[in-house]
Amino acid sequence: MNDSASRIAHEVRRRRTFAIISHPDAGKTTLTEKLLLYSGAIQIAGSVKARKASRHATSDWMEIEKQRGISVASSVMQMEYRECVINLLDTPGHEDFSEDTYRVLTAVDAALMVIDAANGVEPQTRRLLQVCRARNTPILTFVNKMDREVKPPLDLFDEIEAELGMSVVPFTWPVGMGKFFGGVLDLRRDQMRVFAAGEDRLKDADEIVDGIANPALRARFGAAWEQAAGEVELLHGAAPGFDEAAFLAGRQTPMFFGSAINNFGVQEVLDALVELAPPPGPKAALQRTAQPTEPKFSGVVFKIQANMDPSHRDRIAFLRVASGHFERGMRLKVTRSGKELRPNSVVSFLSQRRELLDEAFAGDIIGIPNHGVLQLGDTLSEGEALQFTGLPFFAPEMFRSVEVADPLRTKQLRAGLTQLGEEGAIQVFRPVAGSVLLLGAVGQLQFEVVAHRLEHEYGCKARILPARYNVARWVTAETGDGAAADERELKRFIDHNAHRVALDAVDAPCVLLEYAGELRAMQENWPKIRFHALREHAGLVFQKQLDG
Repeated sequence: MNDSASRIAHEVRRRRTFAIISHPDAGKTTLTEKLLLYSGAIQIAGSVKARKASRHATSDWMEIEKQRGISVASSVMQMEYRECVINLLDTPGHEDFSEDTYRVLTAVDAALMVIDAANGVEPQTRRLLQVCRARNTPILTFVNKMDREVKPPLDLFDEIEAELGMSVVPFTWPVGMGKFFGGVLDLRRDQMRVFAAGEDRLKDADEIVDGIANPALRARFGAAWEQAAGEVELLHGAAPGFDEAAFLAGRQTPMFFGSAINNFGVQEVLDALVELAPPPGPKAALQRTAQPTEPKFSGVVFKIQANMDPSHRDRIAFLRVASGHFERGMRLKVTRSGKELRPNSVVSFLSQRRELLDEAFAGDIIGIPNHGVLQLGDTLSEGEALQFTGLPFFAPEMFRSVEVADPLRTKQLRAGLTQLGEEGAIQVFRPVAGSVLLLGAVGQLQFEVVAHRLEHEYGCKARILPARYNVARWVTAETGDGAAADERELKRFIDHNAHRVALDAVDAPCVLLEYAGELRAMQENWPKIRFHALREHAGLVFQKQLDG
C-alpha cells in the first residue's frame, strides 16, 4: 500500500458524520451547541431559549431563525474530538422543512435522535425515523430535559422500543427527575455521574462516584437511588446486551439520559459517537458502488444554500465527499452537465463561520461557492461519469401563486425564486400556459420563510396568493416503443393538458390538479403516462416503488 492510499484509509477511519434529528423543541440545537463546547470548537454555548439574547445558537444563523427560535435550514459543523474528525449536521425539526432534513439524512452515516423526556416520541420523530430505518442508518438516542418533571424512564424506554420497532439498550440511567434529578448511572463503567445545574461553560469536571451499588449513593440520594437501582436490576434481566452488528444495521439503539441545557450527559453521547458510530461506508451510484478509500475523488451535492453571507449574494453547494482525497484547485467534472470546475475557495464550516480548506476525505462535508453551475443531486468526480442516487424531491402538497408587489422588481423576484428553488427551500413551477409563477411546498411555514427571504435577501416584496391546486405529479411516458415514441406521447399529453402542466427547476414536466379523484381519472385516460410522487434531484431517475 503506498503512502497516499494508507493516508486516505487512515483519514477515512477517523471520520464520523452524523445528523441530529428530533421533533421541534426537543432541544436539538442546544445539544448541538454543547457537543461543540465539549469538543473545544466554541467556548460559550448559545441557548435557543433566550430569543432576545445577544448570543444566538451557533447553528441558527439565518435572520428568521433568530427571530423565531427555530431551525429552518440544516447547518453543518466540523470539529475534532479524541483523534476523530466529526462532521455534525443539525437539521430543522419543524415538519414543514422535513425535505431538507430528508436530504441531509442521505449524507450521514449515523443519526443522534433527541427525545424530550416530557413528551416522549412525537410525530416528526416518527417520520424521520422511517427515513433512517429505510436506509438502515445506525441511531443513538438521547433523552433530554431530565431536570424537568418528565415521564418515568421505564415508560420512555417501553415507548421508544414500541415506536421505533428496535431494541433499546440503556447505556446510562437517570436517578430521580425534575428538582430531585441526582444524575445518571453509567451502566457500562459502573459509576454515577452526579448532576449539578451547569452553565454555558465547561465545568472542570463532573463529580463521579464509583460503583453503582456504592452505599454512599443510597445515603445521599435515598428513594430516587433505590428506585433507579431497582429499575436497572429489572433492565438487566429484560433488556438485551449491546450488539454492535445490530446497532450498525439500524436494529438496536443505545440510550442516554441527560440535560443538554445544563451540559449534563452530553459527554457520554459524544464518547459513544466516537466509539460506536461507523466511519464512512460505500456509496451506490447508477454505474457502480464507490468505496470511501478509493484514490479518486467523488462527491454528491445534497444541499444548496443561498445567501449564507447576506453582504455577498453567494450560494454554497454542500457536498458530501464519497471517496478519495479532495485537494483545493483540483479539476472536477460535473456528471450531469459535463462542465469542469476548479474550486479554489472551498470551505469547511462551523455553521456560518467558514474556513478555507486545503483538503478533505470521504465523510467530510465541504462547501463549494456556486453560481448556478451546481444543482441538488449533482455528482462531482475526477472525470469518471458517476451518478449517485437516493436524493429525492417529494411532490408538494400545498400551492400558492406569487406576484411581485412592484412590477419593476420582477427580475429580482425571478432571480430570488430561481435561487431558492435550487436550494430546495421551495419548489418553483412555471406553467406551460400562463405567466404567474407557482410555488409548491410541504408546509405553510415554507411560504412564510420564502416571502421573508425574498424581501430581506433579494429586496422584493412578494404577494403570496392562494392557488387552486392540491395535487402534483411528475409525468413521464412509457409506450414500450422506444424513446422517440415516449417523447411524442409525453408531448401529446402536455399539449392536451397545457392549462395544468408546469415545468419545475430542472424543466421536468409536472401535472397540477385540484383533487385526488382527477388524478385517478387521468391515469385511466392516459395509460402510457406514468405519474410520479417523487423524483430524483438530477431529474434522471423516478423511483418505481414510490410512484403514486
